[in-house]
Amino acid sequence: MLPEPGTPAPDFEAVDQNGTLIRLQDFRGRKVALYFYPKDDTSGCTAQACDLRDHRTELAEAGVQVLGVSIDSQKSHQKFAQKYELNFPLLVDEDKKIVEAYGVWQEKSMYGRKYMGTMRYTFLIDEQGRIERVITKVDTKNHAAQLLG
Repeated sequence: MLPEPGTPAPDFEAVDQNGTLIRLQDFRGRKVALYFYPKDDTSGCTAQACDLRDHRTELAEAGVQVLGVSIDSQKSHQKFAQKYELNFPLLVDEDKKIVEAYGVWQEKSMYGRKYMGTMRYTFLIDEQGRIERVITKVDTKNHAAQLLG
């Protein structure tokens, strides 16, 4: 189940693409855009990451820290971040603890085949660590505008 607006965001800690330990509690007093994406270096995920990269200044001015999460490895995240000069942390969730805590590890279907995967959802977490908004219909090319809107 997805955490509902108004409820506390599930706490987590994970390393990013550089091996830095990132904890949700470290961002108290700031908004966090915690975005989940299926796979590094795929077309939709790249469009989304580059849109967030390109609007980092506006997001920062609005007090929003962007954190990306997928189940890819640290090495995969590192290559993705370097290739596209991403300017925010990509959290490694190979053990699926974060995707499961946020309810985004769900059954998906492609070409009639069912499989488990990460849903492209974003959680805007307020300064007190509560879910402010959940975006389930992510516009990969205009995601920053969705967050700022």
